[in-house]
Amino acid sequence: MSIQYAPVVATSVTKQIAEQIRESIFDGRLKADDRLPTEHELADQFSVSRPTIREALKLLAAQNLIRSRRGPTGGTFVKRPTEEEARADLTTAATLLVSLGEFDLAEIAEARHELELVCGRLAAQNRQPRHLEQMAAEITVQKDPELSDEAFCASDVRFHRALVDAAGNSVLGFVMYTVIEALQPVENMVIFRFRERQKIIGQHEKILAAITDASIKRTEKAITKQMNYLRTQFAAAQEHRNRMTG
Repeated sequence: MSIQYAPVVATSVTKQIAEQIRESIFDGRLKADDRLPTEHELADQFSVSRPTIREALKLLAAQNLIRSRRGPTGGTFVKRPTEEEARADLTTAATLLVSLGEFDLAEIAEARHELELVCGRLAAQNRQPRHLEQMAAEITVQKDPELSDEAFCASDVRFHRALVDAAGNSVLGFVMYTVIEALQPVENMVIFRFRERQKIIGQHEKILAAITDASIKRTEKAITKQMNYLRTQFAAAQEHRNRMTG
């Protein structure tokens, strides 16, 4: 495949080259597993030195857009990211944004509530026996009186992950990965001292029963009840924090 690139100006040459190649990937001119021109060929096209091209390729590799392979059939190729890698990138970005204060707990709770309602409706329609078994298994884990706070929070995450999986929608599953794997643990870290385990377990049991019975209305009601309870605990945690720092 031969793609012609426009000349670049002197300022931030490396970045401009990387952006042009990235645009070629995003608009489909370069597809997953396509081989890029050699460093020498790219240097000629962009009228720059090979070290400059090498630095631009490093930028693209850092963004997980390209990969290199040695040997007779080697070269630089457009990377085909795995779903796991893409999810990990999302989780890292979301965790960073939370740590920087870009998301507050109220926004997280609101977004999680609305998204989980959608997943719950679909789960009531599409759930398979394995999903119900996974949720039931986590409830059993949560009932262990010797379970540590950390292990309880991890089980809570797995319960809601199983709920999302039960929805049977891969796009929602991808979006919710950030909520479940990155944002929900942040919630748990803030409120684990304030929430009552037995209430959480009881709420999980009602969610599972509603999904098992394929009742969309009861599923929505059970999810909303839990989300409202968590909002109350967020408020208690915030009030406690204000008292400690006030």
